[in-house]
Amino acid sequence: MARTKEPTKTPSEINLTDAKYYLNRELSWLEFNRRVLSEALDSRTPLLERLKFMGIFSSNLDEFFMVRVAVLMDQVDANVTSLTPDGRSPQRQLKDISKLLRPMVVEQHEHFEQVLRPELADNGIHLLNYIDLNQEQRLYLQQYFEKRIFPILTPLAVDPSHPFPHMSNLSLNLAVVVKASANAEEKFARVKVPTSNLPRFIPLPEELQHHTGQPTVWTGVPLEQVIAHNLEMLFPGMSIQEYSLFRLTRDADLEVEEDEADDLLLAIQQELRKRHFAGLAVRMEIHSSMPKSVRERLVQELDLSEDDVYEVDGLMGLKDLMSFMSLPLPQLKDPSWSSVVPPRLQPVNHLMKDGAILDDSNDIFSVIRQHDLLFHHPYESFSSSVELFITQAAIDPKVQAIKMTLYRTSGDSPIVNALINAAENGKQVAALVELKARFDEENNISWARKLEESGVHVVYGLVGLKTHTKIVLVVRQEGDEIRRYVHVGTGNYNPKTAKLYTDLGLLSCREELGADLTDLFNFLTGYSQQRSYRKLLVAPVSLRERMVSMIHREIDHCKNGKLGRIIAKMNSLVDQQIIASLYEASQSGVQVDLIVRGICCLRPGVKGVSENIRVISIVGRYLEHSRIFYFQNDGKEEVYIGSADWMPRNLDRRVEAVTPVEDPNLSKDLQEILSVMLSDNRQAWELQPDGSYIQRHPKDGEPERSAQAMLTQMAHDSVHEA
Repeated sequence: MARTKEPTKTPSEINLTDAKYYLNRELSWLEFNRRVLSEALDSRTPLLERLKFMGIFSSNLDEFFMVRVAVLMDQVDANVTSLTPDGRSPQRQLKDISKLLRPMVVEQHEHFEQVLRPELADNGIHLLNYIDLNQEQRLYLQQYFEKRIFPILTPLAVDPSHPFPHMSNLSLNLAVVVKASANAEEKFARVKVPTSNLPRFIPLPEELQHHTGQPTVWTGVPLEQVIAHNLEMLFPGMSIQEYSLFRLTRDADLEVEEDEADDLLLAIQQELRKRHFAGLAVRMEIHSSMPKSVRERLVQELDLSEDDVYEVDGLMGLKDLMSFMSLPLPQLKDPSWSSVVPPRLQPVNHLMKDGAILDDSNDIFSVIRQHDLLFHHPYESFSSSVELFITQAAIDPKVQAIKMTLYRTSGDSPIVNALINAAENGKQVAALVELKARFDEENNISWARKLEESGVHVVYGLVGLKTHTKIVLVVRQEGDEIRRYVHVGTGNYNPKTAKLYTDLGLLSCREELGADLTDLFNFLTGYSQQRSYRKLLVAPVSLRERMVSMIHREIDHCKNGKLGRIIAKMNSLVDQQIIASLYEASQSGVQVDLIVRGICCLRPGVKGVSENIRVISIVGRYLEHSRIFYFQNDGKEEVYIGSADWMPRNLDRRVEAVTPVEDPNLSKDLQEILSVMLSDNRQAWELQPDGSYIQRHPKDGEPERSAQAMLTQMAHDSVHEA
């Protein structure tokens, strides 16, 4: 019997909100983490860098369970039945996460044990098991245990008079079963592995590092194995029946009722104390050899189900492998790279280094007045550009005020010290510190207090909104007029992550941008209800509307017989309205290229819906963090950079700022960056309609093109040309 062909639907007949056109957010994130794992599996990646990616994969998973899985488990407990845009309930998502993730975890551990561990040994790095040690090495570790480890340990018995101990988040633990005599009842105890007090991997002294007669760089054993093989010291008079290692992950999301919190700082401090211990358990990692009785007891006591248990063969807690990056083995790492000083700021940096007096003819402000500056970190130095801008503003007698947002920064940041210096110099200094920056709350509280003590006006953000924007405003008296200098960036003011994340920043003294930042800071620090801005796209005020409007402008160009083109680079694409607008653009003939590092809920290449949309993800040496938005606009091209992804939280629940880059030369620079990214055939992965990714490889005779390597070379060449 002939099959009846389904009639082709016209664009107007297709329901673009249909669940089949959307990928699941959580599963898309797991696919991103699979790409991270692939760098650890790729033999082209230097050996220690592969260990680093192993560690990042595990660290990412920890956060995923602490936040995303925890939220889904809460929804299941609350009987939430609402579906995601892709049509999944919370219960279904948990099942699908488990199904997708478990094979990945098995692959990770098998690869480490079977491939990376032997390769490490071939290069003189011997991570041994305790049973492989000779008598001399064991004697040393026994003495080390007695002197360094034993005094720290606290074995906790579990019986009617000793309740089951409360275990901290991400803790490594030994479940120990002991007996007083052959006929006595078995007793259960827990011993925490003190990884916060001691190194996870205990090195042997140089004279004991010999192994199989080959030269060694490092030889050692995991801390938990040293404890496990000396348990008799913790339980004298008892017979050790068995021991098993397990690792616990807890819900670590903060719950702060901002409207009811008289002191937001105090409320968050109180929640942080709870986070370490109070969150419900969401995952338990165990060795597959753990006895059934011990496993069942832990599952029951921790109020888990078997679905929350992940079996591991071999070393547990692989995020600690990142510690091996400190070994002095440059041949096993990526080539070293020192960020270049941006050519136009080289004279200023040289003068400051030489201790010369700077004035309006040779300082950074004079350079900005000539025309806008765009920086691309870590290819260009953060300390020689953004940091220079803020530190100069702090000591410049003509600067009257400095205002900036701080989402994440390091505690010893020169920027924080510059703000303190500026306040002490009598300048008006205001810092908006986002206390709700996840997992940086404690750090932010610490230096927020330090800023306040020095006279900086510290504001803790807006109720109900997280302040995620990256902006600085410097107000300077120049003769009879006031001039405003601004920095709008895509990344945090953090000198440490500026060496690891790719980010962009614009320095300008355009009057309209200065006026916009003044209005935005009044919104953040006062009671301003500013609803319109001259140049900035601000969330949650105008960013969503303008982005959708610019997508539809490209649609209109195509409908009028012209070309339509959109290129957008971001961390995540989740927002359903934006995705539906991009589908409409594709249906109208707009060519859309998306560079999305992490989550992407859009399905590219679906006939009649997204045939003109291509999505790639780049995972490499640096974490792709910059956001760039390009609209061809019938030849009147517009390019924007800023702090926002196309996610509901960025568009609706955060304060974000996206700025146009109007200098024609800088606009071309951004377009060149996008072009380089799109040409990548080394670290680029192409998203398929089914949600999987396929890594690009050079075609026959084609050279290998790594976007990050090319951008490194371009930065190097720019300095030499200058």
